[in-house]
Amino acid sequence: MPQVNILLVEDSPGDVRLTIEALADAKISNDISVASDGVEALEFLRNEGDFVDAVRPDLILLDLNMPRMDGRELLGIIKDDDDLRHIPVVVLTTSQSEKDILESYDLRANCYITKPVDLDQFLVVVNSIQEFWLSIVKLPPGRTDQAA
Repeated sequence: MPQVNILLVEDSPGDVRLTIEALADAKISNDISVASDGVEALEFLRNEGDFVDAVRPDLILLDLNMPRMDGRELLGIIKDDDDLRHIPVVVLTTSQSEKDILESYDLRANCYITKPVDLDQFLVVVNSIQEFWLSIVKLPPGRTDQAA
């Protein structure tokens, strides 16, 4: 199975560490990149600034509540961009707000998952994401026509 490139957009260092550890335990070969907010993620996705050599992710795990540019704004930009919209975006956030859920789907999130506060449950959730999105789902082929 080819390596799967994941972009984790998350501002909490603890959640970044836990997510990376949970993904590393899998049998799937993952390359995980991290952006701490929407501005950095957009630079990564567009190969700008420090990310000119960044590899296009096969999957984005997106937190909603972040500084500078939050996940809602980033999600809207991704799904309105002809070059980025095909990348599946999994919203992974602490918010259980019905408004956030509806808004995320209105912005064309591929799914919405609330992060559990319990460590064991968090690991179960990340493993479930990995099993579904990286083992079961057929992801779109990587784009080689990226603009530099």
